[in-house]
Amino acid sequence: MPIHKIAVISDTHGILRPEAAELLRSAELILHGGDVADQKTLDRLKECARVIAVRGNCDREWAEGLPQEICLELYGKKIYMVHNKKQMTPEAEDADIIIYGHSHKYEERKEDGRLWLNPGSGGPRRFGRPATMAMLEIDGESGSLAVRRIGLSEGEAQDTDSDCFCPEFGSGELRGIVETVVKDLARGRSVDHIVRTRRVSRVLTEQICQIYFTHPGIDAQGVMDRIEIAGR
Repeated sequence: MPIHKIAVISDTHGILRPEAAELLRSAELILHGGDVADQKTLDRLKECARVIAVRGNCDREWAEGLPQEICLELYGKKIYMVHNKKQMTPEAEDADIIIYGHSHKYEERKEDGRLWLNPGSGGPRRFGRPATMAMLEIDGESGSLAVRRIGLSEGEAQDTDSDCFCPEFGSGELRGIVETVVKDLARGRSVDHIVRTRRVSRVLTEQICQIYFTHPGIDAQGVMDRIEIAGR
């Protein structure tokens, strides 16, 4: 009987590293733990292998069709997947494998015969942590399970301390974000409120906020003229 390879990845946030894509193509199936970021990235993942994904907190309107949690059985193993493990439901109680993401931190442990697995961030590095994914290998004859932690180094993306990472902006998209944030600041909204409700990175929101309050009367174009975006 063959060894079945299941790739586990999460928190890609719009980034598919070449090294990750190569590994995903070697798998029979990709399990994605949420925060894909956009339909384009999901389509690129599907070009590598069949994808089963849950919706993360940064997956916006485009992802309304993705479930919040998934229960499935693969090669004799019951698998439960959710983006944030704090949002687990009783559906996870009889799972052999529990997969989650959100923290961008790799975690692998066994408790009461069950495997708990967070593959870490397959996209941006956060708080200096390495980019990682995992590969599950299930023996089709014995049912034995092995896990490989895989570090990703190729195609490094910038670090972020944001809960919702925005890797790149086109000029039109950036203008729309700046205009929205400036309007919210004019209404007295806090940075925390804007980050939470608008799903804009905290780094960018704070940068806009600093420019807005240190240049009285400035408009969105004025902020655009002064803002510094990495790589632009």
